[in-house]
Amino acid sequence: MELKGKKVLVFGAGRSGAGASKLLRDCGAMPVLYDGNESLSESDIRKQFPDGGQGIGIEIGPLADELINSSDLCVISPGVPTDIEPVERIRRAGVRIWGEVELAYRMSRGSVAAVTGTNGKTTTVTLIGELMKRYLGENRVFVVGNIGAPYTKAAGRTADDSMCVAEISSFQLETVEEFHPHVSVITNITPDHLNRHHTMEEYIRVKERIAENQNKDDVIILNYEDEVLRQFGQTMREDGPDVWWFSSARVLEKGMYYEDGVLKYSDGSVVIDVIHTDELKILGKHNYENVCAAALCALAVHMPVEQIRQVLRSFAGVEHRIEFVAEIDGVAYYNDSKGTNPDAAIKAVEAMRRPTVLIGGGYDKDSSYDTWIESFDGKVKALVLVGATKEKIAACAREHGFSEVYLCGTFEECFDKCVSLAAEGDAVLLSPACASWGMFRDYEERGRVFKELVLNRKK
Repeated sequence: MELKGKKVLVFGAGRSGAGASKLLRDCGAMPVLYDGNESLSESDIRKQFPDGGQGIGIEIGPLADELINSSDLCVISPGVPTDIEPVERIRRAGVRIWGEVELAYRMSRGSVAAVTGTNGKTTTVTLIGELMKRYLGENRVFVVGNIGAPYTKAAGRTADDSMCVAEISSFQLETVEEFHPHVSVITNITPDHLNRHHTMEEYIRVKERIAENQNKDDVIILNYEDEVLRQFGQTMREDGPDVWWFSSARVLEKGMYYEDGVLKYSDGSVVIDVIHTDELKILGKHNYENVCAAALCALAVHMPVEQIRQVLRSFAGVEHRIEFVAEIDGVAYYNDSKGTNPDAAIKAVEAMRRPTVLIGGGYDKDSSYDTWIESFDGKVKALVLVGATKEKIAACAREHGFSEVYLCGTFEECFDKCVSLAAEGDAVLLSPACASWGMFRDYEERGRVFKELVLNRKK
């Protein structure tokens, strides 16, 4: 679709919408950045642009039919549900709807390595980015998506020899059309965002769209230990991508797997020891899976194994994911604010090697917390809860016979309670099993606040 001279409605005035608007303006389109939140002001929105958003229209409040009917295209931000009434009106008017990812893909050059999944995306994408920068060069690799810089911000700087390494959410996959990664990864699929997708079946369908436009010249990397993904890979369409597997639980005839403390790769005939897990700086079996997925991505683009090994040895993990903050009076503090659903929070609990005082709670995404509580298995000595889900989680904990539960009104009160409960040799872990919305702007802000509280106590 030729965008020059086209009027484009950009729905959602946050970081994603601002990035899309700038990209559209720079390619000659006429973007109108719209947001239904009437508490926003035009001046606040324009502050997101160094030049004040020249050439970008701003509309706030109820969505006018005139704006819809005069638009050639709508670019929708990932935080905007696709089934709300204003979006339905856009669809009924016959206006084509793209997401930020679709727009960025069409406006960029080079190849794409894309990662989705319920958990492990950020670590896997960060590690793939480090691998590709080592192999291709810093200036040729753009790490984009939910992990940091919007995809749209990098699109205009790409070249034919570039690679975009993209963290792609289920929200973004709802609106893809031609998005076509050369290598795709699905780390795992467990219940999440059911308040958005409504059913597990729809959530799975959307996640699997990452491979929708891939062909036989492409590769998709899947977790063999995930039953949903195993079925998906084993029933891949005939003209679909080549399926590469990874596993943390069994030897694979072809793929990458964990065995006796070593991550190994088999091409079907030859087995290579890639790295001993003692050489890794990141903790937990789930991180072995992330390493396998990232290393397979590097192997798919023919990166030498010795270079892969060197990057794996130096990789220290990502902020907000089982991140060691400090040890104070014999108590170790860990920031796992990225643990925004029960399955991710289970991985953090499993990685702990000390008796743990655990901070949980936050925004309710219609999650079930039974499996999370069951995973405590003697490791968690106390659960300190905050946020909209605290009563729901407390009731679930008591149903499972876990009674060391404390409810707090503020995050600061929650932290102070943990300090009072933790003894020398213990750990305090922020791994909430819930999103941060309602108390914080995002999980990053929640993690930063936690770290500030820890470091202030250390001072």
